[in-house]
Amino acid sequence: MTFLRVAVFCLVIVLAYTAFTNVVPQVQSDPPEEEEIDTGALDRAGQIAWGERLFTGKGTCTLCHNDLGRAPNFLALDLASIFPARIADARYDGAAKGKDGAGAIEAYARESLLEPSAYVVAGFGKKGSGDTVSPMRNVSAAPISLSKPEIDALIAFFQDRAGVDVTVPLPSAEVAAVEEAAGDEREPAATAEDAIERYGCAGCHDLGGSGADIGPRLGGVGARLQRDGVRHAILDPNATIADGFEADMMPKDYAEQMRVSELELLIDYLLALPVEAAAQ
Repeated sequence: MTFLRVAVFCLVIVLAYTAFTNVVPQVQSDPPEEEEIDTGALDRAGQIAWGERLFTGKGTCTLCHNDLGRAPNFLALDLASIFPARIADARYDGAAKGKDGAGAIEAYARESLLEPSAYVVAGFGKKGSGDTVSPMRNVSAAPISLSKPEIDALIAFFQDRAGVDVTVPLPSAEVAAVEEAAGDEREPAATAEDAIERYGCAGCHDLGGSGADIGPRLGGVGARLQRDGVRHAILDPNATIADGFEADMMPKDYAEQMRVSELELLIDYLLALPVEAAAQ
């Protein structure tokens, strides 16, 4: 009789667990499909629209350039006044210095994308760097790996929002053919460190010595949460808010952005963090 009760109890537990796992949102293993662009056929309006899609999509710009305070929110700023003001800043000594109008904005934007530490807006540098080192990476390098036509499209988008003439060239059919042959499809992050860079984790959490304090420290998280808890915290960050922090400070669409392999790399990394890692 005891054996029968134990067997029934185990069966109920298994059925309950199965039902629970079917309720929990499932993470898709594939990222959103890459947009296919016939760059050789783009007109100016198409280039600007492409730049906007890159800003909110493949370029991952909105992970930081938003209203959460990680970086200047380009979509809410008056770029017509912001760009000239930054070029005129006494701290600025970059490629746009001495240039005027649309040419200055092109030079400043290109430099910001390819050499982000050449000039760091006050208050947005890596912690402890005195605003001399940007947390942003060169967008032409891995993992973002934007091509020259894509970078030009981003600059065209910025210039259009600033209300100046677009000065970047339209991509030629020859350039488009070279880009297509090169194959610029982004590969999944190979290591947890690559995933942290790609998704900007160290910009908010103190990881790898970043010193960031926008989000809670994660050292020793494995002692507080099990694997499913860490996964849930990444995919549904507003479900449980750490003391002293606010909701909506972390992107809510990582389930759409990450490959399953990248998510698991991050979880492995976080679960292995010792308490001391948060204070490095």
